[in-house]
Amino acid sequence: MEQTTGTLFNIQRFSLHDGPGIRTTVFFKGCNLSCAWCHNPESFSPAPQLSVDTVHCTSCGMCEKTCPQGAHTINPQTGEHLFHMEKCVLCGACIKACPAAAITRIGQTYTVEQVMETVLRDRIYYGPSGGGVTCSGGEATMQYAFLTALLSACKAEKIHTCVETNGVLPAQRLTALCDLVDLFLFDFKHYDSVQHEKYTGVPLEPVLESLKLLAKLQKPVIVRCPVIPGVNDTEEHFAAIRSLKEQYSNIIKTEVMPYHDIGAVKWKNIGKSYLMRDVKVPSKEQIAQWRLKAE
Repeated sequence: MEQTTGTLFNIQRFSLHDGPGIRTTVFFKGCNLSCAWCHNPESFSPAPQLSVDTVHCTSCGMCEKTCPQGAHTINPQTGEHLFHMEKCVLCGACIKACPAAAITRIGQTYTVEQVMETVLRDRIYYGPSGGGVTCSGGEATMQYAFLTALLSACKAEKIHTCVETNGVLPAQRLTALCDLVDLFLFDFKHYDSVQHEKYTGVPLEPVLESLKLLAKLQKPVIVRCPVIPGVNDTEEHFAAIRSLKEQYSNIIKTEVMPYHDIGAVKWKNIGKSYLMRDVKVPSKEQIAQWRLKAE
């Protein structure tokens, strides 16, 4: 098997929400968008990085004493642990020094063979449930060589494949992926290009072009729609979601992905400011209404 390597930040077994059936979800590090509400901000950077669990940190100061770069400081008045990510060179000294195991490395190098070892352990569940492997992220297509090698390995084992994508990739690459992908989980974040760029860092047009191409190639698609209060929970946005399904026959269904703040602490843990902290988590009733509007 080809020894192509990639950088992953998680392999989640027995996943039930990333495509049909029981799946193994492989999370690729690196993303070409920077969504303000992202619940996996550790996926933004393609490189490995540190995360400081501020909940379990005891503010003992061992990391501050150990780090040769001064990437950790403990506020002497409040005891707050401040992680200066830009100073970190990932030497790992603080990981070893932390008695609370509150500092971890995010991102490990894997070969295709190593990932497949995990995948094949779970294949007994795939067939009966209609499951398989989902490549997510981050944006898996940013590690294109590793992605295609992993998908090829899955197809050689006759395992169903999904790729979750934001659609921002060259048309020739997306076309080539169609031979290896059974189902695309395609993100649709905002109907308005200006607002799309404001909240994700890229305009909407490349996303729509990719969706149009998948329709032309008649590849099955599930459109996944994060809905964020005050950002895209508008009648116009839900109308755009309905319009996509009416326009493209290859769209199997649309899924509303309601905003949650579970990932907010992750932003702090990697030394980033979370800009959506004032956004309210929607109620079950509100989510139900959104799902009706998206149908």
